Amino acid sequence: MEVDSVLVLAAGTNPSPSTLQALRSSIEDYWRRDDEHGGETLRPAVVGQLRYVEGLLKGQRPTPIQNGLYGIAAELARLTGWTYFDARQYQQARAYFSEALQLAREIDDHPFMANVLACMSLQATYQEKPADALALVSAAQDQARAASGATPRVRAMLAMREAFAHATLGDRKATHNAISEAHSQFERIHEGDPDPAWVTYFDEPKLIVDTGIAHGRLGEAAIAEPLIADALAREDPANQRGRAFHAFWLARTQLQRGELDQACHTAIEALVPAAAVSSERVAGHLREFYEQLAPYREVPAAVAFEARLRAMLPPQDQRTPSSIRT
Repeated sequence: MEVDSVLVLAAGTNPSPSTLQALRSSIEDYWRRDDEHGGETLRPAVVGQLRYVEGLLKGQRPTPIQNGLYGIAAELARLTGWTYFDARQYQQARAYFSEALQLAREIDDHPFMANVLACMSLQATYQEKPADALALVSAAQDQARAASGATPRVRAMLAMREAFAHATLGDRKATHNAISEAHSQFERIHEGDPDPAWVTYFDEPKLIVDTGIAHGRLGEAAIAEPLIADALAREDPANQRGRAFHAFWLARTQLQRGELDQACHTAIEALVPAAAVSSERVAGHLREFYEQLAPYREVPAAVAFEARLRAMLPPQDQRTPSSIRT
């Protein structure tokens, strides 16, 4: 019997509030494991649970249960899209993001629709489609304005995604304005705010590091470097992927400032968390940094980074690092 058929049969059970809580707990565990290990090996479990919940949605349920199931299915679809995005499989990611939007529309969850659109905006920056990125984050902010439940933390996260889009376009003034709005909204956060669980990751270190990255995208390395360094020092050690990303951004800004030895040292340190996660996005940042070292290939610091990079590649990739480019 196929897996989907098994899940449909299992979906014949009668879900209760404790069922919803169990599913939400699973999602929180997926978030943690995604941060620690990447989404590649996680995806089959997430997709399987998504299909299970979609099976539950086919029955007639009390409204609170049905709405809860729609919200859970929407997050499972978004998370599946996120794992494909992290693997740089953008077409599949967009399909699941679209499914997440459709599920959230069923219960008019405007803040969550804003979240999904913000994910799509970030993906557009990676696809070098900054105009699309700006249009998507603008649509996300429209959804947030339509929602009474859009907390200051949600609005701060969306403003920072807007800053990324403007920075990718090279619009310095608009980027600075969006950064200011993100910080202004963040200052309005209160302990009792009814933040959705999916936005709690956007804490002060995340605000600071994203501010640094936005400045870094504009080439404002002198502003970006201390911000990224400060946030990296305070980041949760278990967030391996985040630490790898942010360390590579720090190395990049240090290189922009002419601090070659320090940049290579930072990049070497970044290889440890980078090797711990299965993430093509992390690998992409690694490749970009290696390519930026092209003018300095004979400098000892760059030679040391390349040696460490070779040592950490899988055996089948024991070639020159340039061969791992895509």
